[in-house]
Amino acid sequence: MNPPPDPGIKLRPHTYDGIQEYDQRLPNWWLYTLYGAIVFWVAYWFTCMIAGIMPADGARVDSAMSRIAAAKMASSIDVTNDRLFWEMSRNPVFIDAGKQTYQSLCVPCHLPSLRGKSENPAAVGPDLTDTAWLHGGTPKEIYVTVAKGVVAKGMLAWEPVLGQKKTAEVVAYLLSRHQPGETVTVELPK
Repeated sequence: MNPPPDPGIKLRPHTYDGIQEYDQRLPNWWLYTLYGAIVFWVAYWFTCMIAGIMPADGARVDSAMSRIAAAKMASSIDVTNDRLFWEMSRNPVFIDAGKQTYQSLCVPCHLPSLRGKSENPAAVGPDLTDTAWLHGGTPKEIYVTVAKGVVAKGMLAWEPVLGQKKTAEVVAYLLSRHQPGETVTVELPK
């Protein structure tokens, strides 16, 4: 015969394979943990997926990988390597850094749109978005133009002021408006 059940313990009225099941309420701490987890999940889901307040995991990983690639490229800038400049021009870290430098130093002559004289004839600098270049349109030639300047046209040599890394970032920003292998024409200075 079975021992009499404790009055605080409720058993279900049926028996299955000789086993009686308890019919007790879950403890409050367990329920509060469950409800808290549900509330946390809803808040997290809303924050990440709906409101976009926090970047998605994939975006954070891509951003970190871009920073790592930028650091790797920056540590070994070879100004004679066109392929490296094209890679830099596709990396958002270099593009953003180059854009900031461009906006602080180059906008007075080339305008914020990079279109220079083609947008506003009163501008001093030429258009940097087309495929016609006055001093060569390969990444290496663009770097040399920015680094050494064009004294006859009033453009300063920026490499002594900015350093090699920031100069390369500006070139990467300029190249971000172009595609590798596009036809480049060299205009004769007027």
